[in-house]
Amino acid sequence: MEATIEELVRDEDHVAVNGQMEEFLGPQSEYNEEEEERKYYRRKRLGVIKNVLAASVGAMIVYSVYMGLLQMQLILHYDMTYREVKYSNLGLEDIDHKMLMGINVTPIIGLLYTPVLIRFLGTKWMMFLGSGIYALFVSTNYWERYYTLVPSAVGIGLTIVPFWASLGNYITRMAQQYYEYVNYKEEHVQEQKKLPKGACHSYIIVFQSIFYIIFHLSFVFAEFPMCLVLDDHLHENDHILHNVKSCGATISGVIPGFNTTVLTKLPRSMLLIQVESALMGFAFLAMVVFLVLCGAAYRPTEEIDLRSIGWGNIFQLPFKHLRDYRLRLLCPFFIYSGFEMLFAISGFSLSYGVCVLGLKSLWLLIVVYGLSCSVFSSLSLCMLRLPRWLCLVSGAAVHFVLLVVLLAWSPHKNSPDHLGPLLVISMLWGLGTALNKTGVSTLLGMLYAEEKERLDFVFTIYHWWQAIAIFIVYLWSNLPMRVLNRVVSGDINLCLQVKGYRYLEEDNSDESDSEKSQDDDEEDEEEKEGEDHVAGEKGADEMEEGVQDTGGQGADSPKARRRWASGHQSRQDAYMKEGEMEE
Repeated sequence: MEATIEELVRDEDHVAVNGQMEEFLGPQSEYNEEEEERKYYRRKRLGVIKNVLAASVGAMIVYSVYMGLLQMQLILHYDMTYREVKYSNLGLEDIDHKMLMGINVTPIIGLLYTPVLIRFLGTKWMMFLGSGIYALFVSTNYWERYYTLVPSAVGIGLTIVPFWASLGNYITRMAQQYYEYVNYKEEHVQEQKKLPKGACHSYIIVFQSIFYIIFHLSFVFAEFPMCLVLDDHLHENDHILHNVKSCGATISGVIPGFNTTVLTKLPRSMLLIQVESALMGFAFLAMVVFLVLCGAAYRPTEEIDLRSIGWGNIFQLPFKHLRDYRLRLLCPFFIYSGFEMLFAISGFSLSYGVCVLGLKSLWLLIVVYGLSCSVFSSLSLCMLRLPRWLCLVSGAAVHFVLLVVLLAWSPHKNSPDHLGPLLVISMLWGLGTALNKTGVSTLLGMLYAEEKERLDFVFTIYHWWQAIAIFIVYLWSNLPMRVLNRVVSGDINLCLQVKGYRYLEEDNSDESDSEKSQDDDEEDEEEKEGEDHVAGEKGADEMEEGVQDTGGQGADSPKARRRWASGHQSRQDAYMKEGEMEE
């Protein structure tokens, strides 16, 4: 009886377990495969949006740190008192010239290695490496020397083209991925075939607009070191602009007559270290954003396909793409994009902003320009309904009108009444910049949206032409100064050869009284020596006459030649001494 009961209990447990297993392994009445698939691709789409925002914020942080530090560094190094007190004979001004040369000249070779780097490292890792090199530039400012600043500036020059080509490629790839995750049921998406023409254009327009809306805020955040640190240390406009004669289109480069002392007091070393540490922290934050929050741009199989064409072909293809008629038509816009950006941050800011309003108001112009660029970047969304060329032409037309106004208007120095017109011009120039930058990047993505294997090449060519334009402006603006430096250095060498080194020290206002008394004693000794040399000269002349009277044979004797040479040398020394005493 007991055995029968145990068997019944065992059978009931077995039936219950089998029922649970069938319920678990069998088709679930509450499980909806289509719903789960929809949720999966919705998470994928949110991940793409996260990638776009992360790349935009990372690029904005990188350039906020870079431009803010570079602006503060150039202002400090320009001040003569800062250079003499802090670094004495280190030659910071020459280091700044070499540093700017490394940043502006080095990118012209970017076409040779950018596609190879992007395909070898991957788009995401190229962005991470680029942000790391910018962070390296920030770190070198802890120890400002030639062997730290100049190599890091050259590194930035080498990184500019790959970094921006990776960013443009990444944003366009995110638009393609978003289209694939939206239309995941389409056959060409499931089979990973080429996208239909114009399929993802709307996503490219939206994502490029988002990127530039966020990135252009870097001009705003870059002015924080200027406002929070340097503003209290700057002289008033009457001192800085005292010797300035004219402003506007009549000047270029560094303002003629601009005072070489712009600081009322030197910033504390600990304050500068704190600022650089804060900037270094934000640079590391940008690296973390690229590393952690940005996903991969390509699938592993796609990256293998991109490298399968061979490294030799990868090296050659950018040059072959230069013959593409679409890129040749857009080439003037590429070059113009570099010109207008450089004019905004250097020509307009110095010749009109600093010269008219003073150095303390520079940050206001740049903040207005950055906010304008950020807000008006959203106007590129009009390309969803309007012709694609309208954005480019509108930006160029705005800049053309502003250039005519600036050429015709020559404001006076130190005129606070002109603040309103200059802010309006800065805002309108930001409008043109936004339309140009966003329009060119969006149009490139739309033209090559269906050819994802060519995106890195076309964006490399775009930013390489920008680098060429910046190089031309830099070379043109610095060529007259280099010629002048050559002429001046030649004159100094001539003075040194003719009159000696003391000619350069006559107006030395830093000499103490003891040094002057020592110099007077030395001059008295030189006068006595000069009298001795004059007496020697007379004796030498008599000796020379005696030698000449002895005839040709005596003149050709070795003893006579030695006597004549020693007398000639003493006469030369006497002439030099007489010239110095007369002066």
